[in-house]
Amino acid sequence: MSDWPDAGDSCRLKRALSFINWLNLWVLTSWFNSRNWRHSRLAAGGLGAATVLASAALLASPPAQAQVRYSKPPPLSLRGADLVDATTGIQLWSKDANVPRPMGSITKVMTALVVLEAGGLGREITVTEGAVSYVQRDGASGAGLVAGDTLTARQLLEAMLLPSGCDAAYMLATAYGPGRFAFVQKMNAMAKLMGLTHTHFSWFDGMPYPTEHSTYSSPADLIRIGERAMRYPLFRRIVAQRSFYLPATNLHHSYLWYTTDELLGNYPGAIGIKTGDTDAAGNCLLFETRRDGQTLIGVVLHANPSGDPSSAFPAAEQLLNWGFGQS
Repeated sequence: MSDWPDAGDSCRLKRALSFINWLNLWVLTSWFNSRNWRHSRLAAGGLGAATVLASAALLASPPAQAQVRYSKPPPLSLRGADLVDATTGIQLWSKDANVPRPMGSITKVMTALVVLEAGGLGREITVTEGAVSYVQRDGASGAGLVAGDTLTARQLLEAMLLPSGCDAAYMLATAYGPGRFAFVQKMNAMAKLMGLTHTHFSWFDGMPYPTEHSTYSSPADLIRIGERAMRYPLFRRIVAQRSFYLPATNLHHSYLWYTTDELLGNYPGAIGIKTGDTDAAGNCLLFETRRDGQTLIGVVLHANPSGDPSSAFPAAEQLLNWGFGQS
């Protein structure tokens, strides 16, 4: 018996070498050029293993092609959505994932990101009359901040993320811009740095300024914003809470803030992150849930356009039930 490969083996060997060269080039390109940290991390980590497995697969007789098949998701009344396995980076389902839409106070996740990346969370910020009147004048959601109270940036993050306090966002943007317009520029700079090509911020808290549609993002971009924010332990801790009590000191009154996220405490494994709601955005929810070692992150935009103020939560629950059933 000859030790030399036959014609079929030679052909498969050539295909294997060609594929491996392409695979190495693709992974290295992804590592250096991709702005999606999740995909580049998975690609780089799997380079050696993928090369070896590709060699074995192509030198063997060609097997039947394996495909991942998912059941049909439930019918949902949504204008945009995305659901991703945060562990693997696999997109399980989406609707208009790259179509930009207003998202209301989900904007505050980017507000928090800019503050977190700037640091200095122990800095003291005194609440102004302007922040209080801003909420009262524009009918924005508030944390009930009292003018003259001095809170730390960390405490203001609690006030912004749990009750969706636009007064807290006002103070954070004013301090970290410095100035609110400068802060919005930082939000857009962060979006550009992250490669979010379907996202733009015109205001710091998601309020419809100057128009209902001037602040927008796509479901896919919002998933990436949520993933980045959830990498911060402080952010994860804040958004996982159902409430937060801040006792009075000589610097401020006492405060009790409740989350606007109704999944927390009601849906098994829910760990945050943020609600959103304006006339144009409808009912929105960016959410993350962990069960049995699997983490799903998703977003629903303009759930049930009939106007039910809680419609985003059952939509997210149905999507999560379906998503966890695919493993």
